Amino acid sequence: MGWSFKVHGGIALAMSATALLLALLSWVPGMTLSLTDVDWLAVVVLMLPVVLAAGVRVLLTGSDKKTLWRAFWCLPGRLQATLGVLFISGFALFFMGMSNDTRQQTEMIKDGRYYVFDMTTSKRALVEVPRSQYEKVAREDQRPMFAGFTWLCAVSAFGVFTAGELRRADARSGSVDAAT
Repeated sequence: MGWSFKVHGGIALAMSATALLLALLSWVPGMTLSLTDVDWLAVVVLMLPVVLAAGVRVLLTGSDKKTLWRAFWCLPGRLQATLGVLFISGFALFFMGMSNDTRQQTEMIKDGRYYVFDMTTSKRALVEVPRSQYEKVAREDQRPMFAGFTWLCAVSAFGVFTAGELRRADARSGSVDAAT
């Protein structure tokens, strides 16, 4: 596997692990990661090229799912385990985060007052809440997003590493054919 595949896959793995850590921290009581809309935009802008490039690399192999899966089993065992843990934990945390019982969403902080969009009543309106309630709702809002980023980056790393493995195998089989 070429160095560019290792670097690209390593970046995707690091992003996935970071998102998993943030998703797990959102379950810790009292821990609030107050990301603004600008912060979320920065996260998406950083993640998008990595994910898109991974998709392009997989498409350029021209392989089907079965071949990609076989290439995955040729990767080192620790890498397989890491990818599996990130994929499964991101998937599980996403659905756990989506199953929250509160029907409120963070809306804004204005003049030191905290507002959430309350969907429990038939009116569905902005409601002023105490800071502790706002932070609780913010944590619950962020859980599925961090978990989704974990899963998406793990899938990207899977794609990059399997594409690199297929390219290595193709280069090896090409050199064998040239020698005969």
